[in-house]
Amino acid sequence: MKNEWKESLAKKYIKEYQLKKVSTDLALRIYSTHLLGNNPELVLHGGGNTSVKSIKKNLFGKEKDVLFVKGSGWDMSNLNERGLPGLYLDPLLKTLSLKKMSDEKMVNYLRSNLLDSSSPNPSIETLLHAYLPFKYVDHTHSNAILSLVNLDNSKEILNKIYKNKIAIVPYVMPGFELAKLCHMVISKNHKVEGLILLNHGIFTFGSSAKQSYDRMIKLVTLAENFLNKQKKIIKYNINNKKINITDVQLCIRNLYHYFTNKRWIIKFNNKVEDVKFTNRKDLFNLFNKGPVTPDHVIRIKSEPLIIPNKHLSSSKMISNHINAYIKKYKNYFKKYKKNITNSKIADPLPRIIILEGIGFLSIGLNKKEMQVSYDIFDAMKKVIINANFVSKFKSINNSDIFKMEYWPLERAKLNNQNTKKFNGNVAVITGGAGKIGSAIANKFINENIEVILLDKNFKNLDVNIKKKCLCIECDLTNNSQINKALNKILKLFGGIDILIANSGAAFQGSMLNVKKDILEKSLEVNFYSHHNIVQKIANIMVLQGFGGSISLNLSKQSINPGKDFGPYGIAKASSLFSMKQYALEFGKYNIRVNGINADRIKSGLLTDQFIKERAKARNMSSTEYLNNNLLQKQVTAEDVAEAFFAQLSFEKTTGNIITVDGGNIEASLR
Repeated sequence: MKNEWKESLAKKYIKEYQLKKVSTDLALRIYSTHLLGNNPELVLHGGGNTSVKSIKKNLFGKEKDVLFVKGSGWDMSNLNERGLPGLYLDPLLKTLSLKKMSDEKMVNYLRSNLLDSSSPNPSIETLLHAYLPFKYVDHTHSNAILSLVNLDNSKEILNKIYKNKIAIVPYVMPGFELAKLCHMVISKNHKVEGLILLNHGIFTFGSSAKQSYDRMIKLVTLAENFLNKQKKIIKYNINNKKINITDVQLCIRNLYHYFTNKRWIIKFNNKVEDVKFTNRKDLFNLFNKGPVTPDHVIRIKSEPLIIPNKHLSSSKMISNHINAYIKKYKNYFKKYKKNITNSKIADPLPRIIILEGIGFLSIGLNKKEMQVSYDIFDAMKKVIINANFVSKFKSINNSDIFKMEYWPLERAKLNNQNTKKFNGNVAVITGGAGKIGSAIANKFINENIEVILLDKNFKNLDVNIKKKCLCIECDLTNNSQINKALNKILKLFGGIDILIANSGAAFQGSMLNVKKDILEKSLEVNFYSHHNIVQKIANIMVLQGFGGSISLNLSKQSINPGKDFGPYGIAKASSLFSMKQYALEFGKYNIRVNGINADRIKSGLLTDQFIKERAKARNMSSTEYLNNNLLQKQVTAEDVAEAFFAQLSFEKTTGNIITVDGGNIEASLR
């Protein structure tokens, strides 16, 4: 493993944090925490923790020993000083005299000794950090280390690799008991460079941030070098059966919705390394032995579901496998629930589904959760495969797994997640790069909706919006490009819940002399392309089996024609009628179809030049044109976005049109 420490960067951290009145000790703690947190071979998604012991003046100006430790659930890759809450050290050390302490009392005691009462909860391993007599302490769940601490002969292997460089700590659930055990072990082995915790991970420490970090990299590298020498030939099966993965994803998304009444993100992973392991002859005995570190169990359960290749073409067989997984999980809960006070079962659905011979699905209630599932399983896969090269992988027992999975301090990490009403819904917005499309995207993103934008190019799209959604360049008049875009969306998300048909182009001309090709172009862009994507996405929604929402941007022109604007109006009027027809025919599938009648929105369609032309046609100035409504207020793209979102919220409304024009009697519906 490469040592990424750079003295110049360390000095830069010190200088930058000095401006925020952060001490050198804490600045270096943040720097090395970032180094560890940005290496996925060491920690993932809030895992691991770090600390530094320092000195700080209290309210009365007296210097006190303090401990800054990572906040519970904070991500080591990007935390700042806020993510390292400070505690008075002496009161923490006094707890060494106690024989036992409940989790509730421990959390309360830790919070009562915070320097700042508004700080986040400190790590559940705060006392362990306090008890270790070193200035800097680092803790990671290194993949290489996990391959060695989950063996039936871990102690023997670890002693062979490290000799007297480390001390070994048997598995104990994190908290007060583990902290006391680590203190006892380090008291007897005070010259070691690290502690390796069986079935858990590794701690290193030192008098400086660099020394502790260097030791982490060195000890992990020794593990990696050992594992690299253990590689063996793996036997593979050959699976030639072709599977329609979209059907599999939509089937599973339907089942997950049935069990939870929620929309799930189900991504298909089929990179070379994602497919290769699914062809192993020992696949069905490889991943059913428990987690590689207890921290992972709250994210992806203790094991994935594996569906045999021969069953992937049958929705009934897929359903049977998921039901069997649920039954097994419920039996596991029933057997061990006596160990917890809160007996409410977590949802029993797998977060990873391995599809023999073709890849695997990573699953979550939103894109972020799905990515966590992928990353953790990707690490788990590597750890277990490498462990079995050395010996036999052996995790903690089911009783300990259950205690960790239902430990209130762990579940609190999940309970803090923001879940708005439309969390996990997948929305496709056409014309996504324009003013209205990007305003809708921004509104949806703020509501935790997963957004995909389709447009010819995204050169002018706000960079912040671009970062938060998937942008696919697509000509909506090109059928093959639409199919390619939808296939990509289904692979990455597993389904579609919302379509906003917003793309369009303004074609003008007098009906006395407008040419046929202008009418045809307008119909192609403003009607046929809309119908094409509505039809395709409606069929996806039908296959999902739990409905969806489709909204069309209809324009005032579909109701109240404007002079010399016939080519555009004819196409938009066709879209208005088709919206009603869709509503009539799609209702039985619980697919709602509605429209927005907006007017005079300054956007990509209504450019400054176009506004001048329309204003001139009405003998007005541009300003008068934009404010020419009953309320005498200019309507913005954000106003239209609010209307689209409101329409999405009307769950018992279909075939409806919302007018967003500031008031125009001629365009109002009668």
